[in-house]
Amino acid sequence: MLDAFSDVLRVIRLSGGVFLEAEFTAPWCINGRISADDCKPFLAAPRQVIASHFVTAGHMQLRIDGGASVDVRAGELILLPRNDAHSFGSDLSLSPMPGREVIQRPEIGGISQIKYGGGGEATQLLCGFLGSEIPFSPLLSSLPSLLKLDVRATASGAWIESSFRFAISQIAAGRVGSTTVIAKLSELLFVEAVSQYVASLPAERLGWLAGLRDPHIGRALALLHARPVEGWTAEALALEVGLSRSVFAERFTALVGQPPMQYLTLWRMHVAAQQLREGRGNVAQIGFAVGYESEAAFSRAFKRQFGVSPGSWRRQSV
Repeated sequence: MLDAFSDVLRVIRLSGGVFLEAEFTAPWCINGRISADDCKPFLAAPRQVIASHFVTAGHMQLRIDGGASVDVRAGELILLPRNDAHSFGSDLSLSPMPGREVIQRPEIGGISQIKYGGGGEATQLLCGFLGSEIPFSPLLSSLPSLLKLDVRATASGAWIESSFRFAISQIAAGRVGSTTVIAKLSELLFVEAVSQYVASLPAERLGWLAGLRDPHIGRALALLHARPVEGWTAEALALEVGLSRSVFAERFTALVGQPPMQYLTLWRMHVAAQQLREGRGNVAQIGFAVGYESEAAFSRAFKRQFGVSPGSWRRQSV
């Protein structure tokens, strides 16, 4: 499962950072949502944002608008895969203070801070994000609106927490390279949270992540990821994974949410977008590398997926 998941992470290229250190004292309640401005020091214009809150001391409650509240304690990380508006605090029955009104903006090179509350029990947290220039809809739709990870319970928990603190101190001191460290740590925690979520899924659960876990569909996804240039058909994939065409097509569509050939087109376009962004050849060469013999056919397919031509995508990604 992790190999196919790693393929997607490589192509959508998640990057991230911690943009806010906060110290709250009870009673307190904040609402907010990560904006493009919060991401700017780390990523110019993410099209997909995953918000994060890591509690380093104390505890709080968090509630996505319209949802149930969850308790979050020291050492626990909350991820919001769709960056939903949310409230968090010592007491969610309080009228929430808009986060924008209490943020203290940093000097150049530092990170923002909040010190807010009624003077009681203290809670400290780091607020951050993971972002991607190319949102991958099957992954996004498979994730719940909230993931919680006990970082200290992971194999590298103590090392990750101390590394976060060190990297943030280096950012405050204007040290080059610290933002890259945080991005890698954030991605590591995201992978761990998703892996734990997949392990907890009931057998009847549907979705792209459930597809990765299925021995037949997971194998088919791995083949499509590894060899997108190949002239795959549903029949050929079914043969490779040991199912009849009809059973394979039905199971793939039920789990992944789209037919296998439609998924292949989506994957090809994401691989092509990555190659365009990285400057790997001209448009015709990249189209050929993902299975299109005609530049015109590739350009049409790319524009259907991303709304712009391959050439425009490349210029916007520079």
